[in-house]
Amino acid sequence: MQISFHGHSVVKIITASHTILIDPFISGNGQTDLVASEEQPDVILLTHGHNDHVGDTIDIAKRNDALVIATFELARYLESKGVRTHAMGLGGAYEFEFGRVKYTQAFHSSSFTTADGEIIYAGMPGGILFTEGGKTIYHAGDTALFGDMKLIGEQNAIDVAFLPIGDNFTMGPEDAAYATELLKPKVVVPIHYNTFPGIQQNPYGFKELVKTSEVHILKAGDKIEL
Repeated sequence: MQISFHGHSVVKIITASHTILIDPFISGNGQTDLVASEEQPDVILLTHGHNDHVGDTIDIAKRNDALVIATFELARYLESKGVRTHAMGLGGAYEFEFGRVKYTQAFHSSSFTTADGEIIYAGMPGGILFTEGGKTIYHAGDTALFGDMKLIGEQNAIDVAFLPIGDNFTMGPEDAAYATELLKPKVVVPIHYNTFPGIQQNPYGFKELVKTSEVHILKAGDKIEL
């Protein structure tokens, strides 16, 4: 399995048979190396409805007939726009042909803002546990620190965790470092920082705080092989 980071919270997973995009915020993302019109995923996983996570989902999904997996209200909204979806709820897991997806809780908000400024309620935000071939990836989405991360770490042998460190809207470096202690991943990757004002952080400061896991600070396009 190949995992790559593409700026902000965009993660791509390539298995032996499928390409999966998580939170494909590409257009308008000054940190990414991707071009939305060139992406050909089989599956898109969404943590929540904010525009800097849903991003180019509708256009990419329609062009590739990609399956979009999201929490219930967000999935229903995207379905109304002609996207093929699979709705899930927090705590629920499902075995797909490409791997197992489970949604965890996240403490944040979730809405989608349309081009004319209408705010669409998008249900609960979530984190995502993706498991395939005996390897587990945790993408926390946008979240505050919460105590049940300890349970997530105890119940899952996490190989790679993607945690936000931007502060202001999500955990900052100190809370993300504590979350790493609770989750106990083999590798942790900081995400959701330096994309726009308000979330400026030094990832190497986060790295210095983490004592229990390897920290990989990835640039857009960098890969991890599992």
